[in-house]
Amino acid sequence: MTGLGLGLALGVGLFLMWRSCWPAPQLPLSTSGRVPGRLWCDRVVQDARLVGIGPRALSAACLACGSAAALLLLAVTRVPPVAGCFALMAGAAPLVVVRGRARRRRASLREMWPEAVDNLASAVRAGLSLPEALSQLAVRGPAPLRPAFSAFARDYRSSGRFHDALDTLKDRLADPVGDRIVESLRIAREVGGTDLGRLLRTLSGFLRQEARMRSELEGRQGWTVNGARVAVAAPWIVLLLLATRPESVAAYSRPAGVVVLVGGALVSALSYAAMLRIARLPEERRVLR
Repeated sequence: MTGLGLGLALGVGLFLMWRSCWPAPQLPLSTSGRVPGRLWCDRVVQDARLVGIGPRALSAACLACGSAAALLLLAVTRVPPVAGCFALMAGAAPLVVVRGRARRRRASLREMWPEAVDNLASAVRAGLSLPEALSQLAVRGPAPLRPAFSAFARDYRSSGRFHDALDTLKDRLADPVGDRIVESLRIAREVGGTDLGRLLRTLSGFLRQEARMRSELEGRQGWTVNGARVAVAAPWIVLLLLATRPESVAAYSRPAGVVVLVGGALVSALSYAAMLRIARLPEERRVLR
């Protein structure tokens, strides 16, 4: 058992050393700033804003975690069905972590956008042009948003193409509120008008009200969701404790035991999906990509 653990640790270490010797893959951008040919987890990685990690790296992490869990449980229990169940759970863990990061990032941006919109409205009211107002957010905007607007300022200074710089900014922000603001500025740039300041102030008030209501709802439902998660995880925690005694899980190697495991996995997955569906608050989607 000790030798197996040392072998796994050595293998993971060698893989990470080999992976660090290669540059991070860059996703090609089209002329409009959008990423063509998205993989199944590309959108999750983009929303989470993981630096240096692409969809293929996330897929490899899922495969590595699942394989490691399968080898470890197989060495402990000698029961392939049990090892397979926990391998599937471990394989989904990186994706769950990345999705959680994306949710936390969206929640954080939800609190920051009103301040950014207020700064933008003040700059427009002071007479700055739209590119200058957006570039000012690289200095006066919320700290997590500054790198994206700083990159916008560099893109605009180097190319002078406002619309292309806006498209690239949308992909860097990867946020529905950012999409709305960018498209509002694009329309204001094309057709002109004097109502942009009023529009931005109205949007700021709406964003503050939405963030306050969502925070209250999430606080009220948090304990219910956590309790449901514990209820789904409890049977598998018990099975994991039983796995420390191989004779206790030997029954799961028989056909009837496999049926019990598969049925339990399906019930757990369906129950968890139903809980997430019922407790899910409406999320604004990026329809202006």
